[in-house]
Amino acid sequence: MSSISDIIERYLKSILNESENGVIEIKRSELADLFQCVPSQINYVISTRFTIEKGYIVESKRGGGGFIRIQKVRYKNRREIFEEMLEKIGDAIPQLAAEHVISHLLEKNLMTQREAMLMQRLISRETLQLPVRIRDQIRAKMMRILITTLFSKGE
Repeated sequence: MSSISDIIERYLKSILNESENGVIEIKRSELADLFQCVPSQINYVISTRFTIEKGYIVESKRGGGGFIRIQKVRYKNRREIFEEMLEKIGDAIPQLAAEHVISHLLEKNLMTQREAMLMQRLISRETLQLPVRIRDQIRAKMMRILITTLFSKGE
């Protein structure tokens, strides 16, 4: 059985996919009413499942006329995606952000499920048992190498 977060995520992704311009605007309170949940549940879904690492830009305006705008990042070509991924990784990356990058690549069909699983195991804190600062730097270096290899296989 799916959690309410999964259901909300699927709903938002479906209306986003139906949108002509890849942008939706929603009201947090209306969405909470629709799913009979608290507005903080909507915040949780948006902040954890619609991140820049996963390929979304989120803009929020609070108050009476407030809204949440979710936009799917559109790339022109593989090179643009590759450059964006390297930029997101930077010189250091925490595990959660790295996992979001991996899931974004998987959603875009730029890697197989097996490649994603291997990459996740390789960059996990269980594998990289080092102090956090060093671990995040090594994880970023490994992610850049893996993604460079991944993108070079298709060209």
